[in-house]
Amino acid sequence: MRAILEDLGSGAIGTYDVPQPELRPGGILIRTACSAISAGTERAQVEISQRTLVGKALARPDLVKQVIEFARANGFQAAYQKVQSKLGGLTSMGYSCAGTVCAVGTGVTEFQIGDRVACAGAGYATHAEVNWVPSNLAVRIPDEVEFDTASLVAIGAIAMQGLRQAQVSFGETVVVIGAGLVGVLAIQLARAAGCRVIAVDRDPQRVQQSNELGAHLSLLSSDPQLQAKVLAFSGYGADAAVVTAASSSAEPVELAAKSLRDRGRIVVVGTVPLGVARDSLYQKELTLALSRSYGPGRYDPAYEQEGHDYPIGFVRWTERRNMEAFLDFIAAGEVDLKPLTFHRAQVEDAAGAYQKIRSGGAYTVILEYVAASALIRPTPLPAPSVRSSEKLQRVTVGCIGAGDFAAAHIIPNLKHNPRVWLEAIATASGVRAERARRDFGFARAQTPSELVCNPDVDCVFVISRHSSHAAYVAAALRNGKAVFVEKPLAINREQLDSVKAAYHDALQQGRTGFVMLGFNRRFAAFTVAIDEFFAQRREPMVVHVRVNAGYLRPDHWTQLPSEGGRVVGEFCHFIDFARHLIGHPIRSVSASALPDGHRYSRDNVSVTLTFTDGSIANLLYLANGDPSLPKEYYEVFCEGAVARLHDFESLELIRHRKIRRLKAKRDKGHRRELELTIAAVRNGTASPIRFDELVEVTEASFAVSDAIASSAAIVLQPGWERVAAPELNYHAR
Repeated sequence: MRAILEDLGSGAIGTYDVPQPELRPGGILIRTACSAISAGTERAQVEISQRTLVGKALARPDLVKQVIEFARANGFQAAYQKVQSKLGGLTSMGYSCAGTVCAVGTGVTEFQIGDRVACAGAGYATHAEVNWVPSNLAVRIPDEVEFDTASLVAIGAIAMQGLRQAQVSFGETVVVIGAGLVGVLAIQLARAAGCRVIAVDRDPQRVQQSNELGAHLSLLSSDPQLQAKVLAFSGYGADAAVVTAASSSAEPVELAAKSLRDRGRIVVVGTVPLGVARDSLYQKELTLALSRSYGPGRYDPAYEQEGHDYPIGFVRWTERRNMEAFLDFIAAGEVDLKPLTFHRAQVEDAAGAYQKIRSGGAYTVILEYVAASALIRPTPLPAPSVRSSEKLQRVTVGCIGAGDFAAAHIIPNLKHNPRVWLEAIATASGVRAERARRDFGFARAQTPSELVCNPDVDCVFVISRHSSHAAYVAAALRNGKAVFVEKPLAINREQLDSVKAAYHDALQQGRTGFVMLGFNRRFAAFTVAIDEFFAQRREPMVVHVRVNAGYLRPDHWTQLPSEGGRVVGEFCHFIDFARHLIGHPIRSVSASALPDGHRYSRDNVSVTLTFTDGSIANLLYLANGDPSLPKEYYEVFCEGAVARLHDFESLELIRHRKIRRLKAKRDKGHRRELELTIAAVRNGTASPIRFDELVEVTEASFAVSDAIASSAAIVLQPGWERVAAPELNYHAR
């Protein structure tokens, strides 16, 4: 499909062919008819991208601070690579569109194929022929409304939420400062609500146009008589001011303060500094508030991504209800958008469309799409291939996922392995797949459904979001592929059962049953050294692990129940570390957690594992520590000897009162695990980690939550029969 993308390094806009997005649960696929370019937000985005690195830093000091903090924790080189990754690729544009539903994901009941819908959301309602949109970010279009005007739904909802924050009522006087696209929509909505509206802008042409588009009075911001004219028009001063302007100074807010009556209300919608003089607000006891985008629900993953609505009795106007109300105003003729949608462009003419915005004059440009070129293509399903046990010259790899971790640790190591051919890259959205194809040199970009059945792919690397892992692993196994999956293997027992069933079926049908999980720490050089240090042990071990994991907001995606949470998603690493060192099955799991309150999400936990040989592992995973403390610390006690590992940077091996100290650049085993995986696939030998161990560790991670909930030890049942497979030398004791 065709999509408009921006090069973050240069700011150049172009139309690209990218894979279409994957249909996912909780959302719908939209065949786009029209999308609207935002003259404010998107123009600012492009202008920042076209600045030098210094200019970008000055424009976003908040991000500079984040980079500095990341460098302190991870080193300058890692921070530099992260910045280059962010600035050097392609990103989608747009956040408001309209079209027709062409596929419906599981869990969605309010939409059907063929419905006309308007959609909002950056990363979802983009300038692309096909978009995947979560159900709470889509609304039906009334029959009276055309696609072109409906495509302004997100921008209209922004204007509507600004007025709601201003708490305007019938008969009040409202000043709208900034008569751009959002400002003009706010003018029309305020007038439709029975308000008297004053428009203020610094551009004489916009002042004239706002008068024609519904303002009762339009004024230049530079007019020395502005305050007197507002007073004369309103009698007391305006009741509310909605600031929709974008500015590098606080002048629009100061202007709003001068225009208001005693105890008036200022609401900031546009991007402006809030350094207004205290006296400007104090003398009139003004109220200053901000309006957050489309309304309640914005930036809440539970609402936007998981589809949980707010009860109407408690939250009358959510972002979705604002979108619906805006379309109702259009249908009723209360808002006239035809004068705003004069400028049109085809999706192929991306550069020309954005040039119209940058040259001024256009409130928006409506992009139009030819429906025939956006038809959903059926995914070919070739017969599953049986992988030969003979050695492969090169392992042909397909990767599903191209996020930060994949781009930093997985794909670069695969690229530099001479035994690997990068055949295909796929992502749920399609856009990141094209970016990764260009950045790393994959032969093609595909959808995940196409990749798992690509007959040229020997091994599928699943490095997508946690909730998608199990389905992709099962699909790859059913298509005869070897699979490497970044942890976790599954986020619940139902998913784990589906993977076990696919693995069993593959073995029964003579196809590959190769599954490798990204438990990299067991392959780190210092872990190997600890293995060797205790190689001759005859007694049980005590393993202590302390992880200063760091605080993450409860709404971070890794915290979401739909993604498994941090215990399943990351703590499993440390369960596997203990399982590997001890070398015997886990017998039971006990766990306690600090109360979550409103700050934590069951990510301050103390876990005790017992093993069938009598060994014990004590694991602490903490989100309430100080970030200056190194993340990981390990101690192993056995037979009068001790090993102490400090964040994979230094190791102390202590026996007979003698200490052997080892130091190295931090290595957590990522490269070695991938080298061993590729070697095993190439040679047709077993996975570097037995499948029954992968299942056991996954079951143990689930048992942590059960143990916390029950305040009792959870005894693990045999999770999977051991499969007779050749053990590799590096795995054998």
